[in-house]
Amino acid sequence: MGTLLYGSPSIEVSFDDRALTHLQIVITAKLRRRESFIFSWNDAPEAGSGRSAIWLDPSSTIYYRFYGSRIPTINREWIDALMESANSGSGLFFTSEPLTGRS
Repeated sequence: MGTLLYGSPSIEVSFDDRALTHLQIVITAKLRRRESFIFSWNDAPEAGSGRSAIWLDPSSTIYYRFYGSRIPTINREWIDALMESANSGSGLFFTSEPLTGRS
């Protein structure tokens, strides 16, 4: 289980390493183009359920902590779906990996 840390002082959001790798690719691509956006996700039941969101811009402090040492294979369909979401008016919304195309 990996962790995305955001801000200072930081908030911690847990994602499995595979999901966090895909999010890192999409978030980095957006920020590299100097694009700001909202990133939101559904909270786990142990975090109180509901939904959370953060504003990301090129000056954001983001740290990705992976617990595994191997980089997973990348699912291009998932990257495309996440990027399409990130480019929408409502921003990047985390969705689970599509069943097709998973390696």
